[in-house]
Amino acid sequence: MLDRGFIYGDGVYELIPVYKRRPFRLPQHLTRLQHSLDGIRLANPHSEAEWTEILGEVIARQPFDDQGVYFQVTRGVAKRDHTFPKDVPATVFMMSNPLATPSADQVERGVAVVTAEDNRWHRCDLKTISLVGNVLMRQLAADADAVETVMFRDGMLTEASASNVLVVIGGAVIAPPKDNLILPGITMDATFEFARDAGLSCEMRPVTKAEALAADEMWLSSSSKEVLAVTRVDGRAFGGGAPGPVFRRMWAEFQARRPRAAVAAGVA
Repeated sequence: MLDRGFIYGDGVYELIPVYKRRPFRLPQHLTRLQHSLDGIRLANPHSEAEWTEILGEVIARQPFDDQGVYFQVTRGVAKRDHTFPKDVPATVFMMSNPLATPSADQVERGVAVVTAEDNRWHRCDLKTISLVGNVLMRQLAADADAVETVMFRDGMLTEASASNVLVVIGGAVIAPPKDNLILPGITMDATFEFARDAGLSCEMRPVTKAEALAADEMWLSSSSKEVLAVTRVDGRAFGGGAPGPVFRRMWAEFQARRPRAAVAAGVA
């Protein structure tokens, strides 16, 4: 009960999607883990090879091929004191569940989001377990029967409560720059890579709220959502109320670029 993850939220985490028992972009996830650990001044308890071995053992023990492996590292168990404890081993917790990806209906019809002012702390680039700000934002969406809350800070797009946000303007895929106000999404990076390979124009730059809400398309991306079209914003139809042509191309590209045990219904 005195683990600092429980007492203070003093730790970081990762969620790695696994397709056909193969981790998706594991080196990138481990690089982000190191960035988060460095950001809270916590030594990495394992080497990349050790993490790979542990992850492989957890995956092998599960009966399902597609998995979402969650793990977190905290500063360990110590007497409650705000300062860092000395000579205390980190706590590592890991679990795996069936990978919950978007339903065929969500892919075909898109999903609803609400918007809100981003009032979280200024180190959103660190994937910490101190997520009450994100929890409150996600609950705003749940209260409105939506899947996400898209956030803006001082009139600029940041991200959603548990997803990155991309928009399409004039055929170009655009996302906010990687800074301390958004989590650098591994799936967002994959989406940009796949989009460029498909010949789409891609750009990371500041996006105003006005631009985002007037965009041709809006997408969510995350380890579990992959890439998903937004078709309702704050109770109103967005982008014609249906997934747009760039999303349809991108979704098909995403499905073709990584292994999967069971693929949802295709998008026409």
